[in-house]
Amino acid sequence: MRRFRMPAFSRLALAGAAALAVVASALAPAGGAPAPAVAQDRPNYVALGDSYSAGVFVRPWEDHDGCGRSWRNYPHQVAEQLGFRLRDVTCGAAEVVDGVLQPQPASKIYGPPSIPPPGGWSDLAPQVEALSRDTDVVTVGVGGNSLGFGPIMLKCIELGLSQPLQRTPCTKYYTGGGAGAAWLQERFDQLDQDFGDMMAVIHARAPHARVAVVGYPAIVPDSTGCSFLHWNQLGSVKKGDMPWLDGLEQQLNRLLERHAAERGAAYVDTYGPSVGHGVCASKAVTWMYGIKDDLTGHGDQTDEPSEQCRKIPGSGAACTFVHPNARGLDNQARQVTRALASEG
Repeated sequence: MRRFRMPAFSRLALAGAAALAVVASALAPAGGAPAPAVAQDRPNYVALGDSYSAGVFVRPWEDHDGCGRSWRNYPHQVAEQLGFRLRDVTCGAAEVVDGVLQPQPASKIYGPPSIPPPGGWSDLAPQVEALSRDTDVVTVGVGGNSLGFGPIMLKCIELGLSQPLQRTPCTKYYTGGGAGAAWLQERFDQLDQDFGDMMAVIHARAPHARVAVVGYPAIVPDSTGCSFLHWNQLGSVKKGDMPWLDGLEQQLNRLLERHAAERGAAYVDTYGPSVGHGVCASKAVTWMYGIKDDLTGHGDQTDEPSEQCRKIPGSGAACTFVHPNARGLDNQARQVTRALASEG
């Protein structure tokens, strides 16, 4: 199994905590009990969620279970900045049911690494099993896969190629009253039910924890910079369909925010601060990967493309399929840290 060194800022933080523990012990009153170690006083933080929370394709990432958790994801940054003891069970492709509430089957684990090891990945335990009565802080960022955002994007890509004369083929497919519209409404209704069930389970398993629901950042709030068949953007998705995709994401975020409010949890808005940094923005300011893009983050870690990825045109290093890049993860970390610090 390939292992990665913990980034320097993480090693320094742990070293600092150890040094403080030694100082605290030395300053304990003579004859009295020594002051407890600082590390033992840190709140227990459990991070639940999908690829947007795991930070897939931002180097360096874990490679032992196919979840692709980045050392730069917001769970790691938040834990470091606020002094939490982290258990990060986020995983790429996780859904509310298949991933958080129930096991995530190997068939729904996509990496990176995008090419599984011999024998494939193993099923993963439900993420909620990481929670306990000793859990002090929970973040959960999930729902996009349950809604079917990946298949929706693929449908938009397909229709953009197969209906070249149509300006908004994907919008018409999902809003025209046919099979696409019925399917999407069914997915929203099911997600609404499942997300409520999940929030109840989180509360039952971690009754004393502060909970924060993390929304999704802006993907395509402004389509003016996007070009057709640019695969480091949205490839063959028609520009006319991009406002509908943006509205779909905002509708998803409103569902998450409502469930947070109903359970007395915080809602972390990562969308608002990321407007102007979507996938259509210039490389210098975008916080999102496109369909196929160059990797960001520290080190030289790469992801060998799968057979399907090789078929996608473009010069990007990996099929990043519209996820936050390193700057995007930093934005998420800022918003989550601010939300948890204000409640602490």
